[in-house]
Amino acid sequence: MPNKRPQTPDPSTEDDIVCLIPALRAFARTFYTNTSDADDLVQETLTKALNKIHQFKPGTKLKSWLFTIMRNTYCTRFKIATREPPGTQDCVAGQVGSPPSQEWSIRKRELWEAIHRLPRAQREVIVMIGVLGMSYKETADICMCEIGTVKSRLNRARLQLLDDLGEQTPSGSTSDVAAPISGEIPLTR
Repeated sequence: MPNKRPQTPDPSTEDDIVCLIPALRAFARTFYTNTSDADDLVQETLTKALNKIHQFKPGTKLKSWLFTIMRNTYCTRFKIATREPPGTQDCVAGQVGSPPSQEWSIRKRELWEAIHRLPRAQREVIVMIGVLGMSYKETADICMCEIGTVKSRLNRARLQLLDDLGEQTPSGSTSDVAAPISGEIPLTR
């Protein structure tokens, strides 16, 4: 039986994968607040992707393919972790030594904490669209759902973030979101 897997991936594909590492790291941070865990997820994703590079179909989006691998890897890890209780939940190494003194640093941290309090499906969508700038279609393909579901999750995530951060829309309420949070993300497309 002939070996279908090429010995080495196409050099241009390898370069494209390397260029996507920052986006993978940002997406991994939606799953883990600990940077070591996020980096481990990126590494595992890249290992799986390179081992299965022969399954990548040229002409499709490499970024979406890698994000799907990462999401599936995280889901598998999560299922395993729920069966095995972790022993390092209160590890001193994960605690911050001193709080940041700059206001912007504190707000950034508050925002990421608020994002991590969102349900996983909403967190994935807000990061893919709001942080990474992916389209609704790409996000729907990765999350394996309809575009309307993505829009609904995004809207609920925005409302929850506004509420958690104590922010108001230009109209003065958090229940009527008429403008995007950062000015970059339109509510309707």
